[in-house]
Amino acid sequence: MDQFAIIGLDLLAIALLAFGVYYPRHRRRDLAIAFVGVNVGVLAVSMVLGSSTVSAGLGLGLFGVLSIIRLRSREIEQSEVAYYLASLAIGLIAGLSGTLTLISAGLIALIVAVIAIVDSPALLRRSREQALVLDRAYTDETELFDAVERVIGVRPHVVSVRSLDLVSDTTLVDIRYSAPRAGSRSDAASSPAVAEVGEVTATRAGASAAGQASRAAATLEVTR
Repeated sequence: MDQFAIIGLDLLAIALLAFGVYYPRHRRRDLAIAFVGVNVGVLAVSMVLGSSTVSAGLGLGLFGVLSIIRLRSREIEQSEVAYYLASLAIGLIAGLSGTLTLISAGLIALIVAVIAIVDSPALLRRSREQALVLDRAYTDETELFDAVERVIGVRPHVVSVRSLDLVSDTTLVDIRYSAPRAGSRSDAASSPAVAEVGEVTATRAGASAAGQASRAAATLEVTR
């Protein structure tokens, strides 16, 4: 019965991690299923290895190699690697424990809670990272920072050159910056539009008034 309890705790934890934390935030069904599959596989093998004469180190080493191959088969984000490792850790803790204990339950809950907190959208929500291709080959670092600032509208924290092509005159960079606070640029950006709309409205109002005046003059002339 204790084994069924630890299996139930593992399934509950991985379901919460994959479908309660990861999927609502990242919306990748394939990785959510992969997290569950990796966790259940590690749980099953670690429980079998724990009850047999096969070396546990050999089994865990094989799973480590398979995990590295799976992670390298397609590019994923570093935050998603953390979910992979958390899924593996939960499966290993549950499988090697064999029975439900206070320590195993606490460690599993700790992993899920930490991932949920550090991957929260509220944590460092203004931090941004992206790749950018500039239509000029910048060899001067100061000019490069100024060019990136003109493109994104804020001063970047880090600009890393990935490719400098002097033939096609392009620069590929990875940039890290903080997004502007809400409303800091919207007012400045919207003021010209408001002025333009006001000018167009005034012009239309003037044209309408002129048209009404001309129609009134024509009516007066016909009456006479």
